[in-house]
Amino acid sequence: MLNKDNFKDGIIVILLIGLFALAIFILRPLIISIFFGVLLAYIFSPLYKKVLSKTKNENLSATIVGIGLLILLLGVLFFIFSTLISQAANLYLGFQSFDLTNFVRTMTPSFLSPEVSTIFASSINTFISNFLAESLEGFSNFILEIPVTLLHLFVIIFIFFFSLRDGRKAIDYVKSLSPLKKETQEKFSKHFKDITYSVLVGQIIIGIIQGLIAGIGYWIFGVNNAILLTILTMLVGVIPLIGPWLVWVPVDIYLFASGHSGAGFGFLIYGLLIISWLDTIIRPILVSRRTQMNSAIVIIGMIGGLFVFGILGLIIGPLVLAYVLLVIELYRKKTLKDEENIIFKEIE
Repeated sequence: MLNKDNFKDGIIVILLIGLFALAIFILRPLIISIFFGVLLAYIFSPLYKKVLSKTKNENLSATIVGIGLLILLLGVLFFIFSTLISQAANLYLGFQSFDLTNFVRTMTPSFLSPEVSTIFASSINTFISNFLAESLEGFSNFILEIPVTLLHLFVIIFIFFFSLRDGRKAIDYVKSLSPLKKETQEKFSKHFKDITYSVLVGQIIIGIIQGLIAGIGYWIFGVNNAILLTILTMLVGVIPLIGPWLVWVPVDIYLFASGHSGAGFGFLIYGLLIISWLDTIIRPILVSRRTQMNSAIVIIGMIGGLFVFGILGLIIGPLVLAYVLLVIELYRKKTLKDEENIIFKEIE
């Protein structure tokens, strides 16, 4: 038979579990926005510190950086509405009018039959048409969901502001709840920063830079719909072992196929000497060897994150996997250290 104290303790536990479950249920639609706000605060924290050194006021500094970020985000949204949709439509119509079947036949080795070339060209044409049509539909849905997008934008800016202003206090509070020793906490914090820096700089930022450099090449050599192609190049540029060649190489082939041989040859040299080598030159400068992550973890994390979180999963996925592996590794080292202590005690 349960006594009165055990019954009260059970009720308290049930209430606490229910309370935490309700909190998770409430925050679930905003998890991505909250994460993105914290992530942006981490990225812009050096800028915030510089502004803080000038103003000497935390609220004013966070407000200045927050307004700057808001202007940037609104500018990107306006840019998407005004330019990207029209270019996507133009690209879709261009592919519809392009004789892909004849092009594939000219590029297919002679030992393959014309029927195989036709089937291959039809498959590629169907894939491209479906991809572009789904992209246009996605943009249309994005327009319809503007009110929801603005609410998420408000949450991002709100979390961004307080993460900048009170980030250090939040970190100290989390450390106060940790059962780990201070030395272990410092090591964990250092590895945590290294992993975040490796993903953001080593994969995301460098991939975006490669996409922008490719975009400059699209503009120089007169490629149509250069802005849309630049964004696509930036997206594939953040994925390791794939990179921007997945976009710029087909673009270069299109230049040759459409009769622009001079531009095609020039862009080929530009791609090989500048876009492709950019990763080799910039990555070692920005990311030291100690902060580089295993490419397998990054790829699996990006693919899994893309399925679960959408486009932001390219950032969230690798970070989550890396943090889990970090916790496992720290636990393993702690376990080994405890075993060594036991052995030494037995020897003594």
